[in-house]
Amino acid sequence: MTSKAHANVQFQEEATVASAPQRKGSTRKKASRTENPACTLVAGTSVKPKQRKAATKAPLGAEEWQFPDSKVREGLNGPDPVLMNKQAGFVNRLMDIYFRMEIGGWENLPQQASLLIGGHSGGPLTMDAWTTIYAWWRHFGDSRPLHGTAHEVLMKTPGLGRYFRRGGVINPTRENIEAAFARGHDVILWPGGEVDAFRSWSKRDQVVLGERTGFIRMAIRTNTPIVPVATIGGHDTLFVLSEGRWLAKLLKLKKYLRSDVAPITLSFPFGIALHVTPLQHIPLPAKIRTEFLEAVYFDGDPALADDADYVHQKYEEVQARIQAGMDMLAKRRKF
Repeated sequence: MTSKAHANVQFQEEATVASAPQRKGSTRKKASRTENPACTLVAGTSVKPKQRKAATKAPLGAEEWQFPDSKVREGLNGPDPVLMNKQAGFVNRLMDIYFRMEIGGWENLPQQASLLIGGHSGGPLTMDAWTTIYAWWRHFGDSRPLHGTAHEVLMKTPGLGRYFRRGGVINPTRENIEAAFARGHDVILWPGGEVDAFRSWSKRDQVVLGERTGFIRMAIRTNTPIVPVATIGGHDTLFVLSEGRWLAKLLKLKKYLRSDVAPITLSFPFGIALHVTPLQHIPLPAKIRTEFLEAVYFDGDPALADDADYVHQKYEEVQARIQAGMDMLAKRRKF
């Protein structure tokens, strides 16, 4: 699955958000790490090979995945098992062979619905982000839906936006994320947006959250734990030679595309070029390593969302954990 998950979150800071429901058990109780290695991603759940043929024929009403009357509800039912089943063979090979993905830290996930926060790399096709989402599906199936998030430009792209919504992807507005939490679903967000995904290759092992603290306030108001996510390798699928901030200002991209960068990249098949469209390159093979880190909890007082010092403290805590995780993963790199 390919995409650019630019999460320019437009949270309204003054809005009050209802608390997210919790799964049964303590809020600090961690999810089971158990995963059956003999199971395969089929029809939205882990199914043993002998059950595969029957599972692939399970019917699903298309109306369950379409919400023509409400943009807020797009993708909120979680990934469509029919879609996930159809592309399972390709996706499994992509993850296991092309990107040789390693992922761990499942034991760090709280039992309740959580907000996962991380960085993502590789321009518009952030393969570290989407391999994380598919690894989650492969681990939990449809028993614990995770919503990816994508930039409005991608969500409005004909065909691509429809594909993303069937995969459970939502536009990262306050309303959409609040609605996902209300359903007891997890959400993964990349606050750094295009500034993060198009950071220079020399900064490939640096976390960039863009000083955007809206996600902290959202988590405080809904009393939702934040799971920091560290990942490396995605920035080796495309090489960002320059972020092109000066060019972005000249072209007024902030006004027209909500972007602070006009990156110049080295990629396949166009070589060195201004990266202006989501689908102008094919990601190079690169080993991707991802780790779910220890969760950050809050004090349960929604009023703290208006405490600038508390918000900054929690922002720094999340950012520091992600950076420490990236440093740890980078030490495993063999080149």
